[in-house]
Amino acid sequence: MRRLLVVAGVLILLAGIATAYYASRNRFGGSVRGTSTEFDPTQTVAAPRPGPLVSPMFGGEPQHLHVGTGRVRPPFRRDWVSGGTSLIEFPPAIGFHYLYYASLNGNLIAVSTRNGRRLWTVHVGRCEASSPAVDRLGRGSVYETFLNRHPCGRDAAKRGDGELLVVAAGPSHHVRWKKHLGASETSPLIVRNRIYVGDAEGNVYCLRTVDGKTVWRFRAGGAVKGALAFDRGRLFFGAYDGHLYALRASDGKQIWRASSARDWFGRHGNFYSTPAVAYSRVYLGSTDGHVYSFGEQSGTLRWSYHTGGFVYGSPAVWGRRIFVGSYDRWFYALDAATGALLWKFRANGPISGSATVVDGIVYFATLRRRTYGLDARTGKQVWTFRDGAFTPVVTDGERLYVLGWGKVYAFSPRTRLQS
Repeated sequence: MRRLLVVAGVLILLAGIATAYYASRNRFGGSVRGTSTEFDPTQTVAAPRPGPLVSPMFGGEPQHLHVGTGRVRPPFRRDWVSGGTSLIEFPPAIGFHYLYYASLNGNLIAVSTRNGRRLWTVHVGRCEASSPAVDRLGRGSVYETFLNRHPCGRDAAKRGDGELLVVAAGPSHHVRWKKHLGASETSPLIVRNRIYVGDAEGNVYCLRTVDGKTVWRFRAGGAVKGALAFDRGRLFFGAYDGHLYALRASDGKQIWRASSARDWFGRHGNFYSTPAVAYSRVYLGSTDGHVYSFGEQSGTLRWSYHTGGFVYGSPAVWGRRIFVGSYDRWFYALDAATGALLWKFRANGPISGSATVVDGIVYFATLRRRTYGLDARTGKQVWTFRDGAFTPVVTDGERLYVLGWGKVYAFSPRTRLQS
């Protein structure tokens, strides 16, 4: 009898080990293949156009498609480099011929797109993990969210003393207004005269851009870390309760709520990824290793694709394709309607940030500090650069601006001599 008990115990132990191994390798299940249901290839927005506000927020436009303007592609020449040693995790907003960005050491910075010279620096003294937004208010205003005050430890992104700061975009860079929030790492979304941000306490705010007055507030079931997306009067955002929310932008009323997959213990993956909205679908990644596609109007799951690691980055959407990287070191191109794999590329390290498509080239970076440029149709590597870590690229249609660890590089297409 004792021998049978020992054997049973060993079998139970082996089953537990096998279950843990399977869960660690496969996270929350496999892929769900989709169809063209609730998929409209004409329902999308064009890439931003050159002008005073060519890329005024994270992802370029309120739908966050991460597609740049102009014909800017390799081979490149380097025009200038600016910055220091403090991490620049999120890409600049571009407006009025300046790049506006924040660094981990608590500085909000403006540099010229022409030569990289610094226009001003605002010493905020807070940790940060977001992109600014720019609009025309008062001949130009810059909006940026911040976390707790220094030092920047793990608790800086949790409950506490966050802030939304608004400064003049021009040389005076005087403070227009500021608003106290929970710790916030959501890149501000601006639609007309309203600004939308979230915080680590699960709050989503709709504020007036002119003075920061609260129009409405919504409380989600978990921390809101990614930016909100906007399309056709609706807001979309993921939270750390494993849910994707759709709200009415006018009053914050919830329209629907969708969920990521559950593991064997009933837990959801979290949404850090900022949604992209196109083709009547909402696309975003999850810490459960999946890329999800939900119906924009219904909130119904239309497909999911399982990668081998966390998906923190926000999808780029171009040519009916979804581009996203994973901590498993693979970069994926998926069919926007069905989620079918079109191609994948093995990078040199985990991919945490978001991709950007510029002139048919999709750019992304790895945590091993390398930026790649791939042909968006085939996945063939056409360019690489030995710096970059998160979301590496923005453009104004004239230059490609590449974010290294603590520097910003400006590249322009190399002029070819006529034979």
